[in-house]
Amino acid sequence: MGFRIKKVEKQDLLGISKYDLNDYEEDVIDEDEYNDARALRWSLIRRTCIMVLCAIIAVVFFFYGICIAAVNSGSKFFLIWFLGAAVFALPAVVLFKGYTIEITGVLKAALIAAVSVLLLIFVITQFMVLSGFSAAGQKNLDYIIVLGAQVKDDGPSVVLRYRLDAAVEYCKENPNTIVIVSGGQGGNESSTEASVMRDYLVRKGVNINKILVEDKSSNTDQNIDYSAEFLDKSANTVGIVTNNFHVTRAVLLAKGAGYEKVYGISAGSSAFYLPNNMLRETAGIMKDFLFGHFSK
Repeated sequence: MGFRIKKVEKQDLLGISKYDLNDYEEDVIDEDEYNDARALRWSLIRRTCIMVLCAIIAVVFFFYGICIAAVNSGSKFFLIWFLGAAVFALPAVVLFKGYTIEITGVLKAALIAAVSVLLLIFVITQFMVLSGFSAAGQKNLDYIIVLGAQVKDDGPSVVLRYRLDAAVEYCKENPNTIVIVSGGQGGNESSTEASVMRDYLVRKGVNINKILVEDKSSNTDQNIDYSAEFLDKSANTVGIVTNNFHVTRAVLLAKGAGYEKVYGISAGSSAFYLPNNMLRETAGIMKDFLFGHFSK
């Protein structure tokens, strides 16, 4: 099969070699035995380092997953961190018990190829995501679309406030631009995202007559599609206001939906949750690419 777990002989993972190498004398241990003992000691050190590193990563992933789950955003993506914790915990436990994992032959080659492809996809998509961090749109756009995100009983979530504050700043500098707030009502929300967004913008000084409400959408694809009912996708210039990690995919979706003059406007985001959001964008980009959402 090319895969097996076997017991490692002549060593205790948290113990020491059967030889005390510091007390080596030629008349006690011959050279071959000494070299074998030395190699065993270095193998023990290497395995211990790998075990500790895997254990640390597993613990970090587990508790980070708990933090993401505690946000209660309605997404189940936090489960990926628990899966990652399990993946790293497995070798840590195996090594701690004094066993080793051997992967050989075709299975080893296939595993290396799969991991290499996944890493390449991850690196490419992360560069794509990072390219949207500095997007500032253009001046005097005809419309800006503020993409919805979770709302709480007391108002917009932190993620959504970043987007709304960016929209407020843009409107101060470009007062003639029309704002479309886009977002329906999720199962864990007491109001539509769009209505909460409109009220927030008005409180921040945006002219209510310049705000259009799209309150039926439940994801980014629908934000883009349903907002198009208020504008001309071919003639109007449009800015997509969303968090920095989300700009690239949102603009690609808009272009795929037929928007011809579309620009990203990057809002901030929480540094602590950025790893989760950027990893989620990799999954989102791949999903939208495979389903053809980026092409007309």
